[in-house]
Amino acid sequence: MSISLTDNDWKILIKRIKRGKCTPFLGAGACYGVLPLGSDIAQKWVKEYNYPDIECNDLVRIAQYLAINNDPMFPKDELVDMFEENHKCPAFNSPYEPHNVLSELPLPVYMTTNYDDFMTQALKLRNKNPVREFCKWNSALKSEPSVFDNNFIPSASNPVVYHFHGIIEKSESLVLTEDDYLDFLVKLSKEEDTILPLPIKQALSGSSLLFIGYKLEDWDFKVLFRGLVVNGEKSLRRINVTVQLPPVHEDLRKYQDDYFNKMDIKVYWGTASEFVKELKNKWREFSNDNKEQG
Repeated sequence: MSISLTDNDWKILIKRIKRGKCTPFLGAGACYGVLPLGSDIAQKWVKEYNYPDIECNDLVRIAQYLAINNDPMFPKDELVDMFEENHKCPAFNSPYEPHNVLSELPLPVYMTTNYDDFMTQALKLRNKNPVREFCKWNSALKSEPSVFDNNFIPSASNPVVYHFHGIIEKSESLVLTEDDYLDFLVKLSKEEDTILPLPIKQALSGSSLLFIGYKLEDWDFKVLFRGLVVNGEKSLRRINVTVQLPPVHEDLRKYQDDYFNKMDIKVYWGTASEFVKELKNKWREFSNDNKEQG
């Protein structure tokens, strides 16, 4: 398997982590094997609600179909019910479980497009004091209190886990349908200063971003890149990294390489588990070297 991160890329990334200048983004792949994949939920709904294209595994598209045929909250309520019926947690004691590895790092901000609270749980198991917050992206959420209302500043011991696309406990906050993603992107581009708290904006513009658990074709990945990364000031950018499963076909691999090169983002070709295993080993080596030098 070809892995494109160089030794120098790793060195820069590890040093950024040491300074607290790295911000992980967690996607659905970080929960692989614990929660059903979007494609699995899509196929379930295809059969349950007689979606015309029986081969479709695009959850966002099928959620849009359900929203039109019922009402906009219908697919969100269905998803909440599914989470409650199939509530499982990762094996946080596994040494290379992604949330477990990331919780070890001295970082003040963790971001996710997942609806679960797994990152918060993992941080608590490290005896840290995390707070959980979600993006107030629509009118139903404007009056919701925020952990940032009282000038809260996240730290390595008191980090924030920020959910861009909502939390399962509040169905109105979920970004799920095509309309949701488009509305979210428009709101983000027009009202970023009021929607995103200052510590979140600072983490986005002032740290290396580390995307784990996404695929290039995922809606959440596309929206994040279009709304958060592409529009950033080039002269202030730091190294950004995405973990991607290698495509089967070489031509597709070349396309993806070119795509990420244009975005100024480094690619680690492999699974989330493979990446965090290497990340953990390199972080431990770096920490041990620093102790010996001290």
